[in-house]
Amino acid sequence: MQQPLGERELSRLKWRCRRGLLENDLFIERYFQRHEAALTVGDAAGLSALMDLADNDLLDLLLRRTEPKGELDRPEVRQTLERLRLPAA
Repeated sequence: MQQPLGERELSRLKWRCRRGLLENDLFIERYFQRHEAALTVGDAAGLSALMDLADNDLLDLLLRRTEPKGELDRPEVRQTLERLRLPAA
């Protein structure tokens, strides 16, 4: 799923990624700053799957307290999660 993400889909994805915890928002904001121009449909699928989580569950993944399990244990989710976890430059 290497098809580039369209402008409209990117806008929807950004809206969907708004979170209730500031900590999550900081990770997500940095992700978009670094990767927005090159996001693909597969990247969006991985990020969307992570956005289905409760805020605290997402934060646990971002802070490496847990790893993806079950339905979340998919390549596109793991790739997106690794990009989200990249330290600030």
